[in-house]
Amino acid sequence: MKKHIPNIITCCNLLSGTMAVLFATREDFFLAFVFILIGAFFDFFDGMSARALHVGQPIGKELDSLADVITFGLAPTIMLFVWLFPVVSWWSLLCLPMVAFSAIRLAKFNLDERQTSSFLGLATPPNAIFWGSLLSYLSCAGYRPLWLCIVFIVGSIASSILLVSEIPFFSLKFHDLKWSNNKVRFVFIIVSVLLLCATVIASAVIGWYLLCSIGAVVIIWYILLSLITYKSIS
Repeated sequence: MKKHIPNIITCCNLLSGTMAVLFATREDFFLAFVFILIGAFFDFFDGMSARALHVGQPIGKELDSLADVITFGLAPTIMLFVWLFPVVSWWSLLCLPMVAFSAIRLAKFNLDERQTSSFLGLATPPNAIFWGSLLSYLSCAGYRPLWLCIVFIVGSIASSILLVSEIPFFSLKFHDLKWSNNKVRFVFIIVSVLLLCATVIASAVIGWYLLCSIGAVVIIWYILLSLITYKSIS
C-alpha cells in the first residue's frame, strides 16, 4: 500500500484540476481558482512523499505530468477562455495554445537534466496561479472591459512564450537555511508576506474579493525577481 501513496496524492491533484475545469465552465472562477490551489498543494506533496517513503516509480513521474497538464494547463486556459468569450467571442480561441505550451513545458522538464536547482522557463503552477487569481478577482469585482480582454489575449501569448523559454526562474526548494545560499528565496518570501499583509489591510477597505488578487501579485513579483537575478540563477 505504501508504494501507492504518492500516486494517490497525484490523482488528487488531477481530480482537483478536473473540478477547477468544471467550475470554470460554470463561470464560478473563485471556486475554480480554489481547486487550482488545492491541486498545487497535492502537487507539492506527491514528490515529497515519494522521497520520504523511498517508493519512487517511473509511472509516478508520468502521472504527475498528466495531472499537471489538467490542473495547471487546461484549468487556467478554460478559465481565461470562458472569461473572454462573452466580450470578444471567438477571438478568445487565441488563448487556447497556452494549454499546449504548458504540456510542452512539462515534457521538457521531464527530459531536461539542467533543471535541478532552478527552472528554465516559467513553471506551470505559477502560471496557473497567476491567471486563476487574476480572473477570480476580476469576476468578483465584476470588471470585464474590452481593452482588458485584448490585453489578456496578448498576455496568454506572453505566458506561453515564458513557459517554453530558456529564462532561469529560481526554485523555492531549500536545501539548507543559510542566508548566503538562499538570499533570493528569503527576499521573495519576505516581500511576499509584506504584500499579503498590505492586501489584507486594503481588502478591509475595498472588499474581501481583493484577497483573490494576491496570487497574481506574488507571481508578478516572482517573475520580476527571477529576471532581476537572472545572472545569479543561471
